This record gives sequence, structure tokens and C-alpha cells, in this order.
Amino acid sequence: MSPDPRARATVTPLPSGTVTFLFTDIEGSTRLWESQQAAMEAALPRHDELVRQCITDHGGHVFKTGGDAFCAAFHTASDALAAALAAQRAIHTERWPQSAKLRVRMALHTGAVEVRDNDYFGPPLNRVARLLAAGHGGQTLLSESTHDLCRDHLPPLVIAKALGEHGLKDLARRESVFQLCHPDLPLNFPPLKTTLAPLDRETPSIAVLPFVNMSRDEDNEYFADGLSEELLNVLAKIRGLRVASRTSAFFFKGKDVDIPTVAQKLNVATVLEGSVRKSGKRVRITAQLIQVATDSHLWSETYDRELDDIFAVQDDIAQSVVKELRAALLGEGIGATADAQAKADVQAAATGRATDPEAHRLYLQGRYFIERMTDADVARGVAYFREAIAIDPDFALAHAGLSRAYSSQAGQGWDSVAGGYEKARAAAQRALALAPDLPEGYVCLGAVLEAHDWDWKAANAAYQRAFALAPGNVDVLRAVAGIRRLYDAEAALDLLRRAAALDPLSTSTLRQLGMRCLHAGHVDEAWKALNTALDLNPKSGLIHCMLSATRLTQGLPAEALALAEREVIADFRLLGVSLAERALGHTDAADKALAQLIDEYGGVAAYQIAIAYALRGDADNAFAWLERAYDQRDPGMTNLVCDRFLGALRDDPRWPQLMRRMGFA
Repeated sequence: MSPDPRARATVTPLPSGTVTFLFTDIEGSTRLWESQQAAMEAALPRHDELVRQCITDHGGHVFKTGGDAFCAAFHTASDALAAALAAQRAIHTERWPQSAKLRVRMALHTGAVEVRDNDYFGPPLNRVARLLAAGHGGQTLLSESTHDLCRDHLPPLVIAKALGEHGLKDLARRESVFQLCHPDLPLNFPPLKTTLAPLDRETPSIAVLPFVNMSRDEDNEYFADGLSEELLNVLAKIRGLRVASRTSAFFFKGKDVDIPTVAQKLNVATVLEGSVRKSGKRVRITAQLIQVATDSHLWSETYDRELDDIFAVQDDIAQSVVKELRAALLGEGIGATADAQAKADVQAAATGRATDPEAHRLYLQGRYFIERMTDADVARGVAYFREAIAIDPDFALAHAGLSRAYSSQAGQGWDSVAGGYEKARAAAQRALALAPDLPEGYVCLGAVLEAHDWDWKAANAAYQRAFALAPGNVDVLRAVAGIRRLYDAEAALDLLRRAAALDPLSTSTLRQLGMRCLHAGHVDEAWKALNTALDLNPKSGLIHCMLSATRLTQGLPAEALALAEREVIADFRLLGVSLAERALGHTDAADKALAQLIDEYGGVAAYQIAIAYALRGDADNAFAWLERAYDQRDPGMTNLVCDRFLGALRDDPRWPQLMRRMGFA
């Protein structure tokens, strides 16, 4: 970034002393230059003209530019804020090229600086640059100092929305950040791209890594994993403690990854690790709690036990560890009360578990395969759950897992809708009969009530019961977010972001977050979440299709087509190909893909076909296929409220009628 030549030529002295800085840049400009060079060559001069004019009109001085970035200084915070508001409104209303719709992020900060050779020096420049980097295109951020100077005389209709205290990269002092809001501008954005949020700093956090099996006995592997999982389940139910999910923590099983890297990827401050060594009927277990920031042991212990009852030993160790962790992380005392609390915690966490190690192993295998979301993999998951239940008929968690798998099969057209969901309902009810306080059972029952029965009230009641039992359970958070999206999309996204923070290495969690971000218009966040999910599991279903839809939304149909062709679920692949080919102007290819989708999957993909016609502007055929979807009880109909791809239908008089029939109006 270089000094602006116009700043050197100006006869008006630069603001000095306490100065308010306005920094701006275009989000995603590198990608736009690479993929849409001609459009950017046309758009950038207009962008520069608008930004510069708004700055000078409000008494600002552009002292440095670089590429699409502007650095300006103002005598007063109010002038700087007014300039930012004017620039954002002008950019928002400008008719940009379709393939290069510019979204500019801005940041304002006030502080004392030194002026030398028509340039500025001092800490405020670092702070405003870091604040700018934390924002998103279309968003304007204010530091606390700027906010305090203009909070009492904001322009008409402007509010400064508090976003909380955040850490900025490489800066020791945290910053209270505010967002400039106006009715003419977008209001909702993804979380700021800052260091750990206040919750992460103030709430004790921990990851329980798989305990290392130091013996050659394979059965001992199940014991080591089971002990780790039980400790994790117990800790997850302790109020005031944030625990990384099993899926993400077990991602590192068998991998040579150091503790700081694990903690960084799981976003935790402490890590519990341990080992298990069995010899005959004796077992030695070591456990240690590591504070990552200082690389020090907060607590460690070794346990020697007789292995007469594997689950009794697990409970015994878990109670000891939980008691010590409560003392080390939450500052609680140790004594009879702590012993009783730890015992109660362990008993609650053991709800619904297996009584046979082999059944537990089969259950974990089933969970692994249903995460992959392909027809063959979910079928394998069903087989593993059935094997587990055959060994241990009262294994409630296996019944819940089977219910989830049946719902996936029915929802994706891999089984009949009515038959599949009825099997899912029976399995969920069996799980709850065996374990009436099993959160997973309520989640699975709620899924049937939501996706098949369209009984929103009953589904919400089931999810809320699960949430009351396990507010830190990722599957519960995802379920509550699913029903919440029907009436508060942003609140639903907040829940999914919380789930992703607890489960940052889970394909299914990131896939759901990406899908919901896309429907809510947070396209960049959707792209990031979906790509992370793809990195974790390149063969997982639905991800390529949603990435393709994201690229279409960004005006990149060639990339969208390449992604759609890699989708592993056939009906979604055909939908994506049809949409991308049409966007490319390849009418024959688009029609061929749509015809194949109708011919081969019309009985199970009516909702997807309706989307294809809606995006073609063919409302009559779109509503005809929505009617089929309604008659087929297509689970996709639950997305009507928030599906951005049906936006063209919302002004049609048939839309409110359909919404009322679905129970949404």
C-alpha cells in the first residue's frame, strides 16, 4: 500500500493529534480478479470514485491507497462515520456487473498518531487495520473509541449495534466492537473473524482425547475408547464447562499430532489425555489434564484396578476424573458432596449405553457410516446398529442410532417415505422406552415429527426436552436449530455456529451449517463451512451439490457445473448439473439433466424438481411439483419457509395458500 498522490498534492494539512481513521477494502477481490477480470476492470473505477467522493464530501483526507483499499483520516469521528455510511449506501445501491457485485468492508478507529511526510504512524493504524480484517463485505465496524465519540449524535435512523468484546490478531488489548446499522444496508453477517470469543475465554473448555491403548489386546482398545467417551459424555453435561464433541476429539485417534495443534483445531484451553495398560485381570490407567497455554499439567493421576467388570471400572475411573476436573477447572471443592455429585454425573452420562463391549464397538461403527450420507454407507450403518441390538437388545443408544439411519434413508429417497419414517418412529420410541431421559431418543423422535408428520409443535417439544437434558450435545443443538430456522433463521444459525464450535471436525455439522448459511444469504460463510466438510470427508453426500449452489449464487456457473458433476447423490447431482448448465446458457444440456431427474427420481425428488422449475421462472410447473411433493410428504417441504431458491414463487398467490396448508402461516 502506497501514499496517495492526491494527498501529497493537497494544500489542506492532514488531520493531526487525535484522528479518526476509515479503512476500506473489497471482500473477495482476489477471486473476482482471477475469475471476472473484465467485470472488475469496469467496476473498480466506479468503486474508487464513489468511495473517494464520499470521503472528501465529509471532510476526509485519503492518505494512502493500495489496489482496492482506501485509508482516510478525519478531524472528527462523526464525519468519518457519516462518510462510511454514505459510501456503503452508495455501493449498496450501485448497479454493479452481475458477475462482480462488490461488497466493501469498512472499519473506523480513533486515536492519537504522529504525522510525518504526509503519512501516519502509531498504534491506532494497526488497530484499525486489524478491525477491518475482522469484518465482512458490506459491514462497517467501529472501535470503542470511535463509538464513544459519536454515540450521542448518530445520523438519522443509524444505530451502533454492540457485537461484544473481541480479540484482534497480534494485539494484546481486546476491543469492544460495534456495527453501523441503517435500514438501507444489510444487517446480518457471520461472526467476526477475530480470535477466541468472550465465551471461549471465560468458559472453561476441554477436549477429551481417545485414551491410548498400551496393550496388544484388541478388546482393551474398546475399553480405552469407552472410557474416553464416558468421560466426555459426563463432562458435556456439566454446566459451565464447554466440551469438544466426540466426533472432533476422536478425529485425532492414532494420529501423531501435538497437543497445541489439537487445542487450536478444537478451540479449547485444556486437554485431557491418558493411557490404558492391561495385564491379566489388572488395568492401569493414567490421566492428565494439560493447560495448553502454559504447556503445564493442572492435574494427573494413575489408577490401578481389578478388571472384573469393565463398565464398573469405567464408572469408577470416570467418577474420580470428573471430581478432579471439577476442582481443577471450575474451582469446586473436594469432599463427600463432590463425591456424590461426580457419581450422579456419571450415572446420568451412562444413560442408554451398552452392557457389552462388542455391541458398543458395532454402535460406533454404525455412527461412523451414517455420517457419510450415501445410500450404501447409511445401509451399512443400519446393519451395524442391528448387530449391536442383536447382542444387546436393551442398548437404547443403538435404537436411537437406528432411528436416525432410518430417517436418513426415508428423507433421501433410499427407502419409502412412509415406511422409512415409521421404522424411525418405532426405533426412537423403543429407545425412549428403554431410557426415558435419553436426549438422542428425543432428537430422533422429533426428526420424525418434523420431517414426516409436519407437526411443528410436537417436534419442537421433543427437541426442547432433549435440550433440557443435554444443552451441550451437538446433535441436540443441530436439531433445535433445524426447527428454529422455521421462524428465526439467524437464531438457528447461531445455534449451528455453537454446534460447529463444539464439533469443528464433524462433516455433518459443517454440512448443515453451510446449507443454512447459504439459504440465509451468508454465502462466504457457507462456502467456508462446506469446503471444510469436504476436506474432512471428500466422499460425503450433498456437499458438492451445495458447493455448486454456492458458486451459482456467486455468479460462477462454470465452477458450479464442475462441482455438481462430483456430487455422489444422483438426484442432487442431476439438479445441480441442470441449474449450472442453464446458467451457462447450455439449454439442451440443462433440459436433458432435468428430464433425467424427472424420469428417474420423480417419485422421490419432487421438491428438487420444483426448485429447478422455480429457478427457470416456470411458476406453474414449480407449483405442480410442489403439490406432488406435498402429496408424497417429501421432507424437503420443511424448507419452504427459508429456501432461497424458491424466492421467485413468494409473490405468487398460490404461495400463501401452500404455506397455510403446511402449517407455516
